Amino acid sequence: MSSLSKSTYNPDVLSCIANLSNDEVFTPPELANKMLDLLPSEIWHDPKATFLDPACKSGVFLREIAKRLIDGLEGEYPDLQERLDHIYKKQIFGIAITELTSLLSRRSLYCSKYPNSKYSVVHFDGPEGNLRYRRSEHTWVNGRCRYCGATQDELDRGDEFETYAYEFIHLDDPEEPYPMKFDVIVGNPPYQLDTAGAGRQARPIYNLFVEKAKKLCPRYLCMIIPSRWFAGGMGLDSFREDMTSDGHIRKIVDFANAKDCFPQNSISGGVCYFLWDRDHAGECEFVNINGGKTNALIRRLDEWPVLVRYNEAVDIIRKVQALGEPTLNALGTALMPFGLSTKVRGTDTPRSNDDLILHSSAGVSYYPRKDLPKGHEFLGSYKVLMSKTGAEHAGEPDKDGQFRVLTKSMEVIGPNHICTHSYFLIGLFEDEEEASNLLIYLKTKFVRFLVLQMMTSINVSKAVFKFVPQQDWSRPLTDEDLYAKYALTDEEVAFIEGMIKPSVSA
Repeated sequence: MSSLSKSTYNPDVLSCIANLSNDEVFTPPELANKMLDLLPSEIWHDPKATFLDPACKSGVFLREIAKRLIDGLEGEYPDLQERLDHIYKKQIFGIAITELTSLLSRRSLYCSKYPNSKYSVVHFDGPEGNLRYRRSEHTWVNGRCRYCGATQDELDRGDEFETYAYEFIHLDDPEEPYPMKFDVIVGNPPYQLDTAGAGRQARPIYNLFVEKAKKLCPRYLCMIIPSRWFAGGMGLDSFREDMTSDGHIRKIVDFANAKDCFPQNSISGGVCYFLWDRDHAGECEFVNINGGKTNALIRRLDEWPVLVRYNEAVDIIRKVQALGEPTLNALGTALMPFGLSTKVRGTDTPRSNDDLILHSSAGVSYYPRKDLPKGHEFLGSYKVLMSKTGAEHAGEPDKDGQFRVLTKSMEVIGPNHICTHSYFLIGLFEDEEEASNLLIYLKTKFVRFLVLQMMTSINVSKAVFKFVPQQDWSRPLTDEDLYAKYALTDEEVAFIEGMIKPSVSA
C-alpha cells in the first residue's frame, strides 16, 4: 500500500453534509446505526420485514437499513441482484420532506437520484422508486393549519416558496402514501416550525411525526427528537403524558448536550432517541449521556408530571418529597406580573413623588403609578426579582459538563418596585430579612439542581420550582444544611456539586 493511500482520509459523504437548519438536522451515519442497533437482530434476517422513514433528508436511515438487510438476507437470496431487487422494492420505503432531500435521499439509497436510470442499483419504472415526495399544502382554519398549527400569514406565500407542509403529518390517513403495514418506522423528523417571529418560541412539530407514526401501528418505532418534551409546555403536555404512560417505550437514550449527536447545532434541552415497542409493556431502560459519562437505570417514566432526565436525580427528588413540604412554585408570580412588556422604559428621574421604581433590561428608571396596568397587590411587599432567562448556552452544559442555572442576577426589591416582562417575582414578604434568606436559598446548588430537572430551555417561570421545597425563611440556609436535612449521600452530594456551576454572586 502506498504512503498516499495510507494517509488519505475517505469519509462517509453523509457525515460531511452541512445541516439545513436547526430544525432540519442531518443525521450522522454513526448515530443512525446506534439507533438501528436498538432493533432486534433477527429483523435483519427477515425477508418480510418492512421499513419506513417518513421524514427523509439525507436517506441515511434507509441506506444503513439496506446495508444490514443485504448482509442478513444473503442466505435467503444468494444472488446479489435478486436480493437487491427484493430489499429495495418490497422492504424499504421513504417519504422525503422536500424535493431537494428527495433527490439526496434517492442518491444515498439507490446510488442515483432517479432510480429508473441506468445508474441505479435496482431498476424502477418510475423516477421515485419507493422514496416519494409530494408537495403538500396547509389547510387553513381561522388562520392556522389544522394539521400542524402553522400561521397562515407566515406560510401562505405562493407556489414559489417552500410550504413546510410535510406530507406525512398533513394527511388524515397516514396509510395514503403506502397502503401497507410497516414493521419499523425510523427517522429524524423536522423539529419545529420557526415562523413565530423574533422573540417568540417556535412551534414544535416532531411530536406530530411520532403521533402519526403510532397510528400506523408498527412493531417498532425509533426516532431521534429534542428532549424538551420531558418537561412539556409549548403544546407538548399531552404528548409527554402519552409517551410516559403507555408503557411501550423500551429504551430512551438521552443526550443533555445535543452537540454530542449534532456537533454543528445547539438544540435547547438536548436530544434523545427512543425505541417504542408495540409488544412491550412495563418499565423503560433510561440512559443518560452527559459529559462523556453514561448512566443507565430501569425505571418508570410516569412517576412525576415531568420526565426527570437524570437517573441520579430520581432518588434525590424522592428524598426531598418524602417530607411532604409545599413547593416554591406556589410563591412565584406569572410572567409579566405588572403587565409591562420588555420594551417599556421609564424616565431617568421621577416626575412625581408617587412614581414607582422600574427594573428593565435597560436598568432602573421611574414609572407613573397611575399608569401601572396590574400587579398593585405586589407593591407593598419585599420580593426577589429574577431574570426570566435563568440559564445560558440554550440550556446546554459547559464543556466541563456543568450547568449554569439561575446564574443571571437576582436581587431583593422592596415596596414600590416593579419590573417589565424581562423579570418575574418570587416570594412576597413583609420582612426584608425573609426575602433576603429566600435569595440566599435560590443561589444554593441544591435549589439550582432541582430547578435544572424542570428546565429544558433558557427560560425560567414559576413552573421550574415544582421540585423545590419551601423552607423556614427566618434564617439563611447553606448547601450543607440542605444536604443534611434531606439525608443525601456523599455520592448524591458529589453529583449535585459536580453538575451545577457556582452562583455568580454566591
